[in-house]
Amino acid sequence: MDLTTSPDPGGLADATELHRYAQALLVHLAADGSAPSLPPGVTDVPGYWLAPAVEALVLTMSGKDAQEPVTLATQLDDRRTSLFLCLALAVCGQGDRIHASWLGTAFGELADDRPVTTGQRALWLAAARGAYGPVGKIFVLRKLDAVAVPPEDELWLKALVPEETAAAAHGVEAHGVEAHGVEVAAVVPPSLDGFPGLAGVPEIAKTAQAAARLRLLRERCAEITSAPKPAEVSKVDTATVWPDDEPLAVLRALIGQGGPEGPLSSLSGHLLQDVRPGADPHLAALALHVAAPAVKAAAESLVETVKAPPPESVTVPILGHPVTLRPDGPDQESIAAAELKIVTDCVPRQRRQWPGYALAGLAGVVFVAGFVVSPLLALAGLTLGLYSGYLIWRQRARELADLQHVQARAGQLSDLADKAVAAFRQYVEESGQRTDAAAEDLTELTRALRRGPRAA
Repeated sequence: MDLTTSPDPGGLADATELHRYAQALLVHLAADGSAPSLPPGVTDVPGYWLAPAVEALVLTMSGKDAQEPVTLATQLDDRRTSLFLCLALAVCGQGDRIHASWLGTAFGELADDRPVTTGQRALWLAAARGAYGPVGKIFVLRKLDAVAVPPEDELWLKALVPEETAAAAHGVEAHGVEAHGVEVAAVVPPSLDGFPGLAGVPEIAKTAQAAARLRLLRERCAEITSAPKPAEVSKVDTATVWPDDEPLAVLRALIGQGGPEGPLSSLSGHLLQDVRPGADPHLAALALHVAAPAVKAAAESLVETVKAPPPESVTVPILGHPVTLRPDGPDQESIAAAELKIVTDCVPRQRRQWPGYALAGLAGVVFVAGFVVSPLLALAGLTLGLYSGYLIWRQRARELADLQHVQARAGQLSDLADKAVAAFRQYVEESGQRTDAAAEDLTELTRALRRGPRAA
């Protein structure tokens, strides 16, 4: 049950001054961690838990004995009283003054089949930031460990290493890159720099992506489990004591100053959000501790993918034609088929050669007849002869250009095929290195997971 969503039992006329003081108290707590002096009679609201809770908070902050008002407040509403005192003391930087029993009562129980309440999340965040010291952080860890979080490996993998992050790490678009007229996978191994189009082969793409994600997963886990900078829970040079909105939002709801905003999330939803890049490092450390078995299983699955033997041959499009490649060279049948297709594409139909020769014959007849009939007719025959010569020359030029284009495309096909074979051969030869690197990544990742969050 979310304590901040229950009806306010203090809707009495004599609680108005108490509410005003409580609002002023929260403002001072957020501003400089102090509490304004308690006016006489403000806490004289019988039957309302907030009255003795406010008095207990003020006495506790001043270092005085608050046992009597704490007892009275807990008798009226122990969970709201505990939540109020725990969050208020965390906000003002005196979280070490709470009683362990308050934290347990305020937090309640977690379950993955129901939403995390705003109060639980606020306590979770405060403990992760060190507001309650190592004991508070260990308390939250035990609460999280007691819940069986669904171990969907891929969900944790996508949260820790999103696809856009993996693509950005390799300097390419997430949907692929263009190389020699073919869209290839986002991750291009260094061995394939000479022919990135090979990275589009499913067997190679799967291995390359697995190796890249494993390395990024190792780096992300090492980043999370490294000792984070302690959170500031007392004023230094900032305008606020506590940098997050959750504790103050819950406190405002407890004193009747507005309810929690936004939909509640499940435990798994919070944990997955906490491990995403850019998340709070203190929350990420706790979430990764809970997800450690699933993350390790995901890493082991990636290692198995990397260890898969490289394909004996691959078929890739080169200049738009499928060519089969092996480490020892390109398949000659596929090369011959590609060259034939180049000839077919470059010379789509047989060019007609007879018009020029037919016109040349006609020009000869007209020219001879011109000597008998008229000089003008002879001149016309000469003109036709010259034009037929131009047609024959143009036809031969086109045939020569077609031949040169076919030879250039065939040469380009051969060169690209040789580059692809060299890249494929290097990729195959580096199979052992990829396996060793993946095993090292898994070892370092496992060591980081075992290190876990630093309680201190």
